[in-house]
Amino acid sequence: MRLAEVAAVTGGALHRATGDELVSSVEFDSRRAGPGALFLALPGERADGHDFAAAAVAAGASAVLAGREVDAPAVIAPAGGSYAGTDLGAADPDGTGAAVLTALGKLARHSVTNLPGLAVVGVTGSSGKTSTKDLIAAVLAPLGETVAPPGSFNNELGHPWTALRAGESTRHLVLELSARGPGHIARLCAIAPPRIGVVLNVGSAHVGEFGSPEAIAQAKGELVEALPADGVAVLNLDDLRVAAMAGRTAARVVGVSAAGAAGAAVLARDVALTAGRASFTLVTPVGEALVSLQLVGEHHVGNALSAAAVALELGGTPAGIAEALSGAGAASRWRMEVTERPDGVTVVNDAYNANPESMTAALRALHAIAGGTRRTWAVLGPMAELGDTAPAAHARVAQLVADLGTTRFVTVGTDLYPDPTPASRHIPEHETHVHDVDAAVTLLRAELEPGDVVLVKASRSAGLDRLAAELIAQELVSK
Repeated sequence: MRLAEVAAVTGGALHRATGDELVSSVEFDSRRAGPGALFLALPGERADGHDFAAAAVAAGASAVLAGREVDAPAVIAPAGGSYAGTDLGAADPDGTGAAVLTALGKLARHSVTNLPGLAVVGVTGSSGKTSTKDLIAAVLAPLGETVAPPGSFNNELGHPWTALRAGESTRHLVLELSARGPGHIARLCAIAPPRIGVVLNVGSAHVGEFGSPEAIAQAKGELVEALPADGVAVLNLDDLRVAAMAGRTAARVVGVSAAGAAGAAVLARDVALTAGRASFTLVTPVGEALVSLQLVGEHHVGNALSAAAVALELGGTPAGIAEALSGAGAASRWRMEVTERPDGVTVVNDAYNANPESMTAALRALHAIAGGTRRTWAVLGPMAELGDTAPAAHARVAQLVADLGTTRFVTVGTDLYPDPTPASRHIPEHETHVHDVDAAVTLLRAELEPGDVVLVKASRSAGLDRLAAELIAQELVSK
């Protein structure tokens, strides 16, 4: 696209540019803004992208999308816009970031709506979005060129950035949609209008920001409300709040269920676990096929069913879908990554995020991997954004750790987890005062034994990914 067209689409003004500059990608990291890139000058907590505009162009970028004048060819986005005064807070005191993000969204919508034959798939839910997005991408890839975000690029920056990676040869654009408040998902849907929407679950993640599970359900349902009448809403009927969203969409509803819910079109039969990995028979209206997942945790069965439902709508067959699901590994970092150390210790790194539902799934997966014969370690940090529900939520997790018979329970950087009740089937040794990652590393290096299985999990802000990395890199130390 010529820079003059970028200006026209975004409503911005050319600055130190002819308008003939050709842009073929967008980048928000000046170090990656190579030839043909449109560098996004965004303010952050530690640096302002406007200060790197000239360096990005010197490195080969064609131009800059900025919120104020810069020393480089640019489109200056108009002030205000849909993000003004809302999402960016203290990191954007002058509103330049809001202006750039609003312009970026306009650019993404222009691009997506002008791509012929592109099927846009949106995925949301309180937990499992990223893993399911990766599974959907895996089952769609054999059916045509597929673009999906790396990791959790699911907000007002990552969403349009991903959408702008789709080109004329792209058949499928898979997008993950997050929300920190009402209207966020609706706004993302306006940027890249989905034809297929997948809602996985309504849990308590971000309940501190939303106020209640009902408010979360209202926000997640914005995805199905955005679908056109000829679209498809893939709903997990095992979650009653998700099932109720059938009444909020004009699209055709396809129900999925891992528990055999009535009315589900795509189901799992004969689910079995081997070392924490699920196998099942995929049941669809057009046939059945055996799936053996590489991903760890029974909760991935429902995610896989949602992916299968999407692929069926876009031309997949049960056999082809089952093959793709069975071959899909963990595509995004720090989500139930299982590493077998040479000394026989298994490290399960699920340190990217945490909420009560994902904690429950991860703890059950820990014990499925151990199979009742190996020592288990639950090394947990805090669950963030739970508001007033945090104490009770952490107490329930601590109780589950005990009820499952976990051998050792180590909490890092928090005293939110209370000791389990004496009525528990098994009370683990509860390390209540491991204050940081370094202390946890010292403890685990000293006390891990061959055959132990260690789960490391917390909200991203706790930084337990570093703990998992240290454990993976460190073989058993001789005692």
